[in-house]
Amino acid sequence: MSEAAFPPLTPARLHWDGDTPRALDYGDHYFARGRGAAESRAVFLAGNGLPARFARVSTEADFVLGETGFGTGLNFLCAAECFLEHAPSGARLHYLSTELHPLEATDLEQVLRHAPDPRGLAGELHRHYPPPTPGFHRLTLADGRIVLTLLLGEATARLREMDAEVHAWFLDGFAPARNPGLWHTDLFAELARLSGPGTTLATYTAAGFVRRGLEAAGFRMEKVPGFEGKRHRLNGTMPQAGRTRTHCPRDNITIVGAGLAGATTARALAERGHSVRMLDAEGVAAGASGNRAGVLYTTPSAHPTAQNRFYQASFLQALHWLRRYGFPRTAGEGALAGVVQQPADARSSRKMQKARDSGLWPPELAAFSEVDGEPPLELPGGGYIAPAAWCAFLLDHPGIAVEQARVHALTPDGGGWQLDTDQGRFRADAVILANAGDARTLAELAFPPLHRIRGQVTHVRATAESIRWRRACCHRGYLTPALDGIHCVGATFDPRDPDPAARDADDHANLETLRRYRPEDWQALGGESIEVVDQRVGFRCQSPDFLPLAGPAVQADGQALAGLYLNIAHGARGITGTPLCAEVLAAHIDREPAPVDRELLEALLPKRFTGALNTTGAVS
Repeated sequence: MSEAAFPPLTPARLHWDGDTPRALDYGDHYFARGRGAAESRAVFLAGNGLPARFARVSTEADFVLGETGFGTGLNFLCAAECFLEHAPSGARLHYLSTELHPLEATDLEQVLRHAPDPRGLAGELHRHYPPPTPGFHRLTLADGRIVLTLLLGEATARLREMDAEVHAWFLDGFAPARNPGLWHTDLFAELARLSGPGTTLATYTAAGFVRRGLEAAGFRMEKVPGFEGKRHRLNGTMPQAGRTRTHCPRDNITIVGAGLAGATTARALAERGHSVRMLDAEGVAAGASGNRAGVLYTTPSAHPTAQNRFYQASFLQALHWLRRYGFPRTAGEGALAGVVQQPADARSSRKMQKARDSGLWPPELAAFSEVDGEPPLELPGGGYIAPAAWCAFLLDHPGIAVEQARVHALTPDGGGWQLDTDQGRFRADAVILANAGDARTLAELAFPPLHRIRGQVTHVRATAESIRWRRACCHRGYLTPALDGIHCVGATFDPRDPDPAARDADDHANLETLRRYRPEDWQALGGESIEVVDQRVGFRCQSPDFLPLAGPAVQADGQALAGLYLNIAHGARGITGTPLCAEVLAAHIDREPAPVDRELLEALLPKRFTGALNTTGAVS
């Protein structure tokens, strides 16, 4: 997919007629003055028969709603409220909505002041509303019962990247005469592709070319009376009766590895109603996830390749998870007070400048400084957390059982998998390997040459000055604010060193790097008298293309192995990357709409390496 498919976004420009917003670029109001909620319920909810259909959704089922034109979010709030009122408590609503010109957060806040909000959904939407960056944004709301996926960008282009079966559509872009770029045959074809038998649609317009275009795409259309003064509008149905898809919970999912990858995946599955068994020989966060502190950050780029979109999307998803769960809860678990990024050299400085000029990194996501001597970039939402505490928090769920056990062998067993452990043998319906490089020892799978990279972190005592620091800093290395009076200075990067023992020379290297790039911080910590109190050595697992492996495991011929999945190779970005990969895996297992576009999804799948593997398993 071309980078041109993800151009920067232009937020909506609004004019306010009282409490009703009007889009200046389209010369049209977002909804009827004073009757927006009533119009939404009559045209879209009643037009699709949603109150009765929601009531018929079975427990542990997903209902998928699609929309063109998220706008103010009014349709979403009305549909979510209706779903929570009528659907059984175990059901989930997936709401997929495109938007080319998203509202600024301040405009959305003003709109939502007047929106119906009996359950607090409007406030929750505003708190989690993403910055205007192109691509998919997955938000989990209402204690997991409402899943909103905002597809920011041109509607047809975004829908073309989505795989889902939508049960009902809201066609709510601005009027065809004012917004002809939306209402065209390519869009209608995508709506049909994503629809199944019995899928319905509703729209306020009755334009003849819209009706004919939808009919040509396969929908059976009818004119019905319009809303309050409008003569007609359109409803449609894809022929033949359909039914809502269930996600078929598995009571026997086992995850091998209790670090960040395993813990996030376990939580994502448990919140979908699965029972999860987690096995780790060393216990929770005993490997690379056990560092005292880690930095939540990303690396801005001007080029929206699949890799760079993953870095941005995973950063946003990690922030969403942390805000949703209210973590960190205490100062001892970290803080989301921002991350300063200082370029390590002229090349990285130019990269930051190009990212700033690209329009892909709005200021609420990445603030670039123009002041001489100041760091050129701050990630206002980033921060630092204690990874072990985060893992323990995620695993504290009634659907997750953690056992300290080593897995020695993994073999297929009648559609499931047999696990031989030092605690005995048992069978699992599905297995997820989240144990980094050790995954390749448990099954005959297609693996690229995963790099095992040694890193040593230096722990230094805080001073009266440094104890006040709140923002983490990334340069050639990194420096975290103090947790329990100890700063983390990291980290070495040794891809060819298997030695697990800590070395004084590595502490010296970390401190010298800090002195070179952050001399004032180095001096504040004590300069030549910095007190080193401890060290920790960990081994990062990294793939050849620097992206994780997240998805179904495959054999060398590219064939997927039923019920076996990977979530490994997060390198030095485990805190940032694992929540999005957990969502990717859970969506695949439950057959939900994916949280990322198709190209990005394929960039994460383990099978991406099978075409490059030779008979020895090495990348050619």
